[in-house]
Order: sequence, then C-alpha cells, then structure tokens
Amino acid sequence: MDNIPESFDIPYYSAEKGINKTIENSANRRKISKTKFIFRKLKNIFLYRIAFFCPINNWRIKMHRWRGVHIGKNVFIGIQCAIDNAYPEYVFIEDNVSVVNETTILAHSNPMVHFKGVFPSYVNPVVVKNGAWIGVKSIILPGVTIGIKSVVSAGSVVIRDVPDYTLVAGNPAKIISEYQSLLK
Repeated sequence: MDNIPESFDIPYYSAEKGINKTIENSANRRKISKTKFIFRKLKNIFLYRIAFFCPINNWRIKMHRWRGVHIGKNVFIGIQCAIDNAYPEYVFIEDNVSVVNETTILAHSNPMVHFKGVFPSYVNPVVVKNGAWIGVKSIILPGVTIGIKSVVSAGSVVIRDVPDYTLVAGNPAKIISEYQSLLK
C-alpha cells in the first residue's frame, strides 16, 4: 500500500475544555469544518459499532473501509475487533491478512493533559503487511508495522515493529522465532 501518511503530534486531552472546544480542535486538526467533523464522527461511530458485532466478514470489511481503514484483498477481520475509532484512515491492512476476534489496533495515543512530558500525544500509522496473522485479543499500538507473513500470538501487546516471517508473543511482544526458511 502506497501513500502511508507521516506521524504527527496532537494536543493532549483535556475534559475541562468542553464539547465545543473538543469538536473545534478535532475539526481543525483534520482541516475540515466543525459540521463535517460531527457528521464524519457520527458515521464512524455508527459503522464501527455495526462492524464490531457483524457476524459476516465481508460486511465487517465493508464497514471498516467506509470508516476509512485501508484494507486489501482476501482479508479476515474477526468479530469484536476494535480498529482505531478516531483515526481509522491511519490503519493499513494489506492482502491475505487475518486479524482474529477481539483484537485492538490503535493509530493514536491521546493521554490526559496531566501526562504532558511523560507520554507523547500523537497519531502514527499502523501497517499490517501481506499474509500476516494477528491472534485473538492482541493489541497493536500506534506506529507499528507487522511484517510480511508474520504471526502475532494470541494476547500479545505489540509496541514495536515485527520483522517479516517472525512469530512474536507476550506483553510486550518479543520475538519467539524467525521462520522464513521453513516457508520455502
């Protein structure tokens, strides 16, 4: 997949600002009007919830694509997968990928303002490359690339890139084995 956007910083979350300021800030970040942002957000939430519970894979794929997630061909996305609700357009899933049930893929981190200087607040694309398999209840954090035909074991928390043809497991995910030679 081409044209993967660059990461960028976003303002820290502050509940004190109120809904109007939150909408204004979010619209300005995306360079769209507040009205367009509201409709886009409502559409995103609606499609996200349908995809989350939909029993038919093709329909889940369609809902996520309509939200802005970039999804290739021959992809499986399981039931109750959470694909970034604020920046779905920063998630790229290539061909022949399997994302198993209850997996979470995040393309942004937006901590409360009192964490400023401790944790960054940013958007960073996630790329799941051709043939990868992400096990049940795994969590993929912002900025991660899952390599070609790599496997993320069930329940793993992936905080850094996974090389091609590699099995990772754990929290945080660590390399268990590399198996490119076994696939020849």
